[in-house]
Amino acid sequence: MTTNSSGTTASGGERIDEIDVSAEMQGSFLEYAYSVIYARALPDARDGLKPVQRRILFQMSEMGLRPDRGHVKSARITGEVMGKLHPHGDGAIYDALVRMAQDFTLRVPLVDGHGNFGSLDDGPAAARYTEARMAWPATAMTDGLDEDVVDFVPNYDNQLTQPDVLPAAIPNLLVNGGSGIAVGMATNMAPHNLIEVVGAAKHLLENPGASLEELMEYVPGPDLPSGGTIIGLAGIRDAYASGRGAFKTRARVTTEQLTARKTGLVVTELPYLVGPEKVIEKIKDGVQAKKISGIADVADLTDRKNGLRLVIGIKTGFSPDAVLEQLYKLTPLEDSFSINNVALVDGRPQTLGLRELLRVFLDHRLSVITRRSQYRLDRKRERLHLVDGLLIAILDIDEVIQVIRTSDDGETARTRLQDVFDLSERQAEYILELRLRRLTRFSRLELEREQSQLRAEIAELETLLGDPALVRRVVADELEEVAERFGTPRRTLLTEARPSIATASSSRSSRASAPVLEIADAACRVLLSTTGRAIRVDLGDDAEIVPPRRRSRHDAILAALDTTSRSEIGAVTNLGRLIRFSPVDLPSVPTNSVQLGAGVKIGDYLALANKKERVLGLVSLEADAPIALGTRQGVVKRVTPGGYPNRPDFEVIALKPGDEVVGVAQTDDAAELVFVTTDAQLLHFAAAAVRPQGVAAGGMAGINVSAKARVLFFGAVDPADDLVVATVSSASETLLGADPGRGKVSAFSEFPGKGRATGGVRAHAFLRGEDSLALAWVGAAPPVAVGPDGSIRALPESGARRDASGTPLDGVVGSIGRSL
Repeated sequence: MTTNSSGTTASGGERIDEIDVSAEMQGSFLEYAYSVIYARALPDARDGLKPVQRRILFQMSEMGLRPDRGHVKSARITGEVMGKLHPHGDGAIYDALVRMAQDFTLRVPLVDGHGNFGSLDDGPAAARYTEARMAWPATAMTDGLDEDVVDFVPNYDNQLTQPDVLPAAIPNLLVNGGSGIAVGMATNMAPHNLIEVVGAAKHLLENPGASLEELMEYVPGPDLPSGGTIIGLAGIRDAYASGRGAFKTRARVTTEQLTARKTGLVVTELPYLVGPEKVIEKIKDGVQAKKISGIADVADLTDRKNGLRLVIGIKTGFSPDAVLEQLYKLTPLEDSFSINNVALVDGRPQTLGLRELLRVFLDHRLSVITRRSQYRLDRKRERLHLVDGLLIAILDIDEVIQVIRTSDDGETARTRLQDVFDLSERQAEYILELRLRRLTRFSRLELEREQSQLRAEIAELETLLGDPALVRRVVADELEEVAERFGTPRRTLLTEARPSIATASSSRSSRASAPVLEIADAACRVLLSTTGRAIRVDLGDDAEIVPPRRRSRHDAILAALDTTSRSEIGAVTNLGRLIRFSPVDLPSVPTNSVQLGAGVKIGDYLALANKKERVLGLVSLEADAPIALGTRQGVVKRVTPGGYPNRPDFEVIALKPGDEVVGVAQTDDAAELVFVTTDAQLLHFAAAAVRPQGVAAGGMAGINVSAKARVLFFGAVDPADDLVVATVSSASETLLGADPGRGKVSAFSEFPGKGRATGGVRAHAFLRGEDSLALAWVGAAPPVAVGPDGSIRALPESGARRDASGTPLDGVVGSIGRSL
């Protein structure tokens, strides 16, 4: 073994070179870094595609996988791309193919996928199970490749060529965004709306000195495929100015009444690249860790027909808005997006703002249009050259044929034609290949028309190439066409930042934050209409309910109870049952715009299973006044206050078979209890005449009811009020709702009082054909009548005699109640 002076050692014909390890590592790392940056991770600013994406679209175009043709297996596309253009493994190719087909990833998908291409929570099926073809926008990316609009470079083994960049009629980098991690740098670009980007590009094309503020009038911010809401615009402007910035996105959430007693948050749009399963998992973790309060349940009701629908149930007594702000803070319902606009410009990575991104794309399109026009001009000049030669031959066809027939071979014939008719070599060759059918008079006329058309098109192309303004006009027109074909309305809402309810009063413990999340136990009034609608009116300090100037549907009051929003009150039904409930989840309205039509059906709110059971009144479980009840068979009962069973519901009266409660009131001994029967008998007596009993008692005789009659109305009134009696007569043989009947309103003072368990006095005189009362009501004036559909009905003026027959009504009255 010998060692030479250069530090190399030779032995047995081998040669070993000594190198500096640090220099070798540095050089190898730089080569690797350059390869990752240029050939794999970063998109080109011109077409917005990474090499693998560009190769996929190019190969699909070469395979003829147009949108109007059938799908083919994704595995076949992956194999073709890997074998011819991208030798980096089928996994990377298929992943890129899948991403270009996902409408939740790209704003304008470039691949039309058939099969399971995955979701935000699940990966796609294997390439052998899915099929794909080009989407229509992808054709706009590849149109013109056969017209020398871009340079082609050798593939990895120098056997084929591939485009260095696609013609890209779509500003793909801004529209679809992109992400990638290279060596020492990364890119993360947000998707935008195609129509808005095209508008900005056209403005910059017409006004090269346009400012960023002018461009942002067209592109105010990103437009994410998943929609949602962008909170705060300052970070977006920073990104458009410098290429770096950040913004926050929030889910699109609405508060809905899931059931009569349950409110929920319904999520229909999520932040970009956030899936519903991830949100559900974070909510469950937060609830288990006791960091999130007020959540009853979470259900994912997403389907292909209705799209995303994530339902978050809210516990009773919690404010949906406050719970939502808590979810924004602790779950992916609010997410951050960092913009880092790094892309390749002339093969070098650069950080680009909005103006620079548009400028690079427009320069590329100007180049594409110029090269395409030059290519078409060259082809048309070549064709005109051949047509001119054919016309020369046809004009003197006999001599042409003679020259050809007297020539020894084709080479001689071509040479002689060139000499005799002053033709070029290509013209002469084309004449020799001429078919005899082209020698007709009709063909000559076609050639002359083609010659004129070619000359006009050549002049047009020469004018275009000679005027940069016309080239810019073509670029703008083609961008406008792309926007019309593939543009869609904006999906993402842009808003300025709003203060957070959850963070407005910071807390160190869940107990401290409870007042923020839970609805305050404030004074309120619960109203129940005669049509069965309940509503809560929140009363502030010294607040009074302002009656509406104009009555609306359902505005006849059956019961009103002053309480607090979180108190427990009772609803008494016709089956003699008292149901405990809290009004906290009732729809609430301000004191100056009370409309019972906005309320919820009390039967749905209490989840009454029996359709024949209906609520007759509302009572306080803490008041000292007894609950008074009257039944269909004339029984009266006052329930001893307090000591109610501690159950969700219980019976407050033991009813006889066939009997039911017709009215309920809560009043003291000073009130008058009133019965009205269907045979028009009215009885009123002092409430003190009825001794309070326990809930298990069956009551006592209230009014004597004849065999064919029944109690129609029971209630309690204050003798000091201005009281009236409203009655509506009907005929039992008349179809229900067919005849409005006759109505009457009399002063309550017209009716003398009698003792309990007597028959009462006449309250209405029946005319021929009438035999009963359809409705009766006693209370403070003025009475309010509504139809079966809740619409307001007119009643006669008060002042009729107590035993009068009344006047005909204009419409059918379904119920009568007091005014607000």
